[in-house]
Amino acid sequence: MKADTLSPLASSRSRFSLRRIAGISLLTLFFLFGAILLWFYSIARLALPEIDGTVAVAGLSAPVRVTRDGHGVPTIDANTLDDLFFAQGYVTAQDRLFQMDLMRRAAEGDLAEIVGDVALKHDRQQRILGIRATAEKGALNATPEDRQRFEAYARGVNAFIQSHRDRLPLEFRILGYSPRQWTLQDSLAIAYQMIETLSISPKAALTREKILAKLGPELTADLYVNTSSRDHPPTMTTSSGGGGPAEHEAPTTVSMVASSTSIPDLLQPFLEDFMRDQPAPMGSNNWVVSGTHTTTGKPLLSNDMHLGHQIPNLWYEAHLHSGDFDVVGVTLPGNPYVLVGHNRRIAWGCTNVGPTVEDAYIETFNEQGQYLTPAGWKSPEVRREVIHVKHKPDVIVDVQLTRHGPIVSDLSPGETRKIALRWTLYDGIGNPFFHVDSAQDWRQFHKALSEFDAPGQNLVYADVDGNIGYQTTGKVPIRANGDGSLPVDGSNDAHEWTGYIPFDKLPSVLNPTSGLIATANGRISPDKYPYSISVEWEAPWRTDRIYRVLASGRKFSLADMLGLEMDIYSELDQFVADKLVFAADHAKNASARAHKAADILRDWNGQMNGNLAAPTIVSDARAELMRLLLDPKLGPAPADGSDSGMSWKSYHWMMETAWLENVLSQRPQRWLPPGMTSFDDVLVASLEETVKKAPEDLNSWKWGAENSLTIQNPILGRIPVLRRWTGPGEQLQSGSVYTVKAAGRDYGPSERFTADLSDLDASTLNVVTGNAGNFLSPHYMDQWQAWYTGYTFVLPFSRSAVEKAAAHRLMMRPK
Repeated sequence: MKADTLSPLASSRSRFSLRRIAGISLLTLFFLFGAILLWFYSIARLALPEIDGTVAVAGLSAPVRVTRDGHGVPTIDANTLDDLFFAQGYVTAQDRLFQMDLMRRAAEGDLAEIVGDVALKHDRQQRILGIRATAEKGALNATPEDRQRFEAYARGVNAFIQSHRDRLPLEFRILGYSPRQWTLQDSLAIAYQMIETLSISPKAALTREKILAKLGPELTADLYVNTSSRDHPPTMTTSSGGGGPAEHEAPTTVSMVASSTSIPDLLQPFLEDFMRDQPAPMGSNNWVVSGTHTTTGKPLLSNDMHLGHQIPNLWYEAHLHSGDFDVVGVTLPGNPYVLVGHNRRIAWGCTNVGPTVEDAYIETFNEQGQYLTPAGWKSPEVRREVIHVKHKPDVIVDVQLTRHGPIVSDLSPGETRKIALRWTLYDGIGNPFFHVDSAQDWRQFHKALSEFDAPGQNLVYADVDGNIGYQTTGKVPIRANGDGSLPVDGSNDAHEWTGYIPFDKLPSVLNPTSGLIATANGRISPDKYPYSISVEWEAPWRTDRIYRVLASGRKFSLADMLGLEMDIYSELDQFVADKLVFAADHAKNASARAHKAADILRDWNGQMNGNLAAPTIVSDARAELMRLLLDPKLGPAPADGSDSGMSWKSYHWMMETAWLENVLSQRPQRWLPPGMTSFDDVLVASLEETVKKAPEDLNSWKWGAENSLTIQNPILGRIPVLRRWTGPGEQLQSGSVYTVKAAGRDYGPSERFTADLSDLDASTLNVVTGNAGNFLSPHYMDQWQAWYTGYTFVLPFSRSAVEKAAAHRLMMRPK
């Protein structure tokens, strides 16, 4: 035998050794995986809040009772308002501390300090906009009453932080830091970022300026349409606009039930949400019907606010009670009060107005760094911002401040001019919510809303006496010239703000004869209104659908209100589908697949049902139609898919579908693309482009998959061993941007609320996932199925209802 030849016995031993090593390695990996999972579990479990028994808390003046229902919604009973808001801060931190800290960091531009330079672009934006500096100013100018309540809330948050330094939420351990103390400034910064989210950016004005230069006034006026025959301003007589079925067919799923890697890579998808150049479409619905339209003879009021999805969800449900102050609904983590809900006598709900409150001024600078004003050259002030970056040197941002506001040119890539931002936020804003929560009738409610400076909101109202009402809120500038739709010369006073629309001149109505009021971000200024509120209303499709359903002559119940919130009929897409079918039927050279697609659309009823192919076909064809119409005018999109430079993709406008409807209805020759003989040719071409990318079986192209949404914890959802338990993940869905049930890939209803003024204990509320922020809590995702499939939960309010629904009782005692 040769020396280098292994014997069969040696070969067998070698194979055994390899198998043994492999087995030991697998066993080691198994135990390592188990140890990691156990570590995550133990840290998360340690951070679960105390919700039963007694806890001693430093800072209280008297005991506070916290009663949680079966969904973890707390009712907080305190003897004094100071103790109430202290306890609200403490209890909210129990469930949402990491979310609160992340929100204040995102608002103030402090994310890079914990995640590194992946967040630097976002932090620079927030520092340039001056959210932190404005919050500091707001804290200095707060009224004594607001200061007292906000500081009580902050003391409650800090009491929780101090007593739980060794039991902080898991996310703090993963990111390797501990939260600093909470301040009034932090609460304001979170509120101000909400205002930022709900404001129309001046980037739209800069884009409009470029399109005007390229297309001229006529085509630009077409594109930037801001009215529709389908509009329903709340103060005008109710009328039906477009077509579509008047009868409302509630989805069969709707029912009512009683209450029972590396860190930068890890966070990249989450941070992209903050740094998106084009914000996700967002809106909201609210409506109120008088007792003449309900089965109970008393008003019903509904509200679902559409915002970007996150987990835990944005809102925190809570019931606050101290003496006569007794209010329940949704709160904004990091802030005291209830924002939407009801008290013992009134209920209210909000949608965004979208007023034009941010103007772009083109400032003229000289070589000495001065800018031109009517009084001559002036040196700008400079605000130095220091951004701490994890594991890297600090980044210095010097922000130039003009008489109009900060120079924000760096926020618009490619902009070489010095653009100053004037924003109502910089002028100081009030906080109305303590007085809103306390109001007992329309007069008090109306007075409280006079303090509601930003964001501009549509408030619907109802009370136990049967009254219903509507009020627009917000500081809306009056300009010497212009309307804020285009950048203006900042060197003179020709376009200065001369004041704000007086509150008593903003649209308002009490007890309209129709007994119906609804808003969905569409136009709310009546015809011949003397002021400009917004240059960019939302398209009227949701508003029109809501009015059509409510004006159907039916008597509505609570279940009907939820059914309308879940409505998935799209009048826009039904309109486009009918045009596509007609064009295909009369086309001489349409392909067999185009005819097949037309047949699918022919039998469709306008429901954006996730199990159907028709919604996918019409949505894609509508996008192709936009491209075919805009490309010849604005140019093709860059080959690399970017949004750089002027192209047809540069056009973003909330009323863009109103422009499309006008083109397809009126068929102006100026919009007919070269080489096309008719608009039917354009429609068929869009359908042909759509079927090219469709699967062979057109009926398999289901809308639910094309319009799926993904909701996942921004930190824990990126960890493979935890992902299964930290969010619902990707889910198919029905609905669309233009249905009452707004459904986008990353946004939708953030809550669904209905107040029953005949019996407040019958009122309902649910959020997207749950009230808790700890993934081991039973209330982390216990509302998800209700939100997703279309049922909801009774919201206990009276003392007897709260006691009957009680699942946990915690007594907070002074330490």
